[in-house]
Amino acid sequence: MDRKRLIYLDNAATTFPKPRAVTDEVVRCMTQYGGNAGRGGHTLAMAAAEKIFECRCLAAEFFGVSDPERVFFTMNTTQGLNIVLKGLLREGDHVLISDLEHNAVFRPLYRLAKQGAIRFDCFPSMTGDPRQNAVRICAGIARRLQPETKLVVCTHASNLCSATLPIRQIGEFCHRHGLLFVVDAAQSAGHLPISVDEMGIDALCVPGHKGLYGPQGCGMVLLGKNVLPQTLIEGGSGAHSLEGEMPDLPPERYEAGTLPAVAIAGLCEGIRSVQGVGLETVFDHEKALYRLAREQLSERRGITLYAPEYEGATLLFNVDGLTSEQVGSLLNEDGICVRSGHHCAALGHRALGTPPHGAVRVSFGMYNQARDVEYLCQSLDRIRQEYGGV
Repeated sequence: MDRKRLIYLDNAATTFPKPRAVTDEVVRCMTQYGGNAGRGGHTLAMAAAEKIFECRCLAAEFFGVSDPERVFFTMNTTQGLNIVLKGLLREGDHVLISDLEHNAVFRPLYRLAKQGAIRFDCFPSMTGDPRQNAVRICAGIARRLQPETKLVVCTHASNLCSATLPIRQIGEFCHRHGLLFVVDAAQSAGHLPISVDEMGIDALCVPGHKGLYGPQGCGMVLLGKNVLPQTLIEGGSGAHSLEGEMPDLPPERYEAGTLPAVAIAGLCEGIRSVQGVGLETVFDHEKALYRLAREQLSERRGITLYAPEYEGATLLFNVDGLTSEQVGSLLNEDGICVRSGHHCAALGHRALGTPPHGAVRVSFGMYNQARDVEYLCQSLDRIRQEYGGV
């Protein structure tokens, strides 16, 4: 095996490489128009503001939001979820979350619950036959409703496996019952079609650096109509500077401080790159690689796959006789980048029934090829023979 070759299979953490258009625009922003948007009327500040507004409009179109002013930028999905959850919830509220949630959802709610401010419960998402998920998941939510239930929050796609939740049906359920609906799109944005307005989503939290192929350091929240969380961070917004309160309306209400114009400029071109290829084309490519990997690994003794019936961009597995961290380290020696452990998602690992050491995650992007799967399988064969006792 050629151990000098680098195979990147950790796209669920951040996509790599980025499109050339993204890196070119980042450099162009830093060298040609990187003023501080909203902090002055000079040429460079105005040029940066125009690029940020361009990205805001593009994101609104991409995610089905009729008014681009309902799009505001964050540092990442986690910050967006904190703004939304802490801005919408009040003392005494009850929240329902799925059993696949990332710590970006679980930990803010855990802290609020520990402080006695709210209560939350989990509803099951792994209901057997994926074709029955919508009906069964909504039934599971219905059984857990309480008079104080205010909000349902769930991931659209798991960061552990390729399981997805039926957000359109959950959104319809929530609005029939007068509940707010928040979606973590960390693993679905850029992979699956999403329309905030059509799907009844009250807040969609999105990363820029994963499926949208932008730089790290930039995310977005896209608000539904008539949804206005309280602010989590206050400060300069470039507007209404003589007032003590933050502006009443988005996006300035939530964009305190200097925006990451360089990252936003790159994100703008990342969205365009995904649009150029086409969401369906990207996802079909990832699913083809998933199916190839599933077929190859399921034929090998001593490898356990988790939730393999769900097809998408992410595959979770373990090798008998080795911890996930050992497998990840040995793959890295062969130049293969994966992620091992618990992936900041203890709830999901519990739902999937992985062992205490977690599991190994392989996640595909639009730049991966079938030969990457072949190389992964060859490396795992070597690892099993030399270390796994197979």
